[in-house]
Amino acid sequence: MSTPAVVETATGYRAGRTLPLRVELVRQLKRRRTLIMGAVLAVLPFVLLIAFAIGGDPGARNNQVTLMDTATASGANFAAVNLFLSAGFLLVIPVALFCGDTVASEANWSSLRYLLAAPVPRARLLWSKLAVGLGLSLAAMVLLPLVALAVGTAAYGWGPLQIPTGGALDAGTAAQRLLVVVAYVFVSQLVTASLAFWLSTRTDAPLGAVGGAVGLTIVGNVLDAVTALGHWRDFLPAHWQFAWADAVQPHPEWSGMVQGTAVSVSYALVLFALAFRGFARKDVVS
Repeated sequence: MSTPAVVETATGYRAGRTLPLRVELVRQLKRRRTLIMGAVLAVLPFVLLIAFAIGGDPGARNNQVTLMDTATASGANFAAVNLFLSAGFLLVIPVALFCGDTVASEANWSSLRYLLAAPVPRARLLWSKLAVGLGLSLAAMVLLPLVALAVGTAAYGWGPLQIPTGGALDAGTAAQRLLVVVAYVFVSQLVTASLAFWLSTRTDAPLGAVGGAVGLTIVGNVLDAVTALGHWRDFLPAHWQFAWADAVQPHPEWSGMVQGTAVSVSYALVLFALAFRGFARKDVVS
């Protein structure tokens, strides 16, 4: 009768200590795509500043005041406009890039199997990749309004957030509300992050994972514009992506943000679970 094989491990080996987050973070920070994306987000406020300088006062030519018309009212308004312009599409790109490129790039470089042979447990590898990807995504969303607030304050002064519908929020309250907005934008982008991460575990082509996540996010935005869908649009994450506008009101409304958070988190949990389940059974040959 054959005896069961004995699996031996090296002395001192601890699965939980493999691929530390700091190591993965340093690796990702050093990559060119991370530096380029950070530069793009940091430069955007300066581009908008130049655009407003060339175009003049945006509120002088409009009978109906919108958020764009208040961009030059204060640094807080300028930061809010930057978030408004980027939340729908621009911020989707770094999220898809940081979460969709992470696992697929290792497979593309043929280094994934060597990481697993180190041995790094599959769940540990995914958790490290996911945590760093989400961390970089959050950093991208914080970087943009921070730079915009600094640039806007230098150009237009530190003052209250002027609300297009009337009234204003003092600078301290405005800063707190902008933090809430950034947090909500991050939560609303979890769908793109989870979709990109799931695709990253299914393909060896990083561009396919990133492009697929961006493409499907765009499809969701298009479907949300189809009013004939009626209440079915409530189940689309894109339907709630600008619910954060309710937070920058004299009397904020939270119901839209709560529904948007519930929808985004629900989709994200399902997609993250699929990623871990599929990768645990995947035959890794790259």
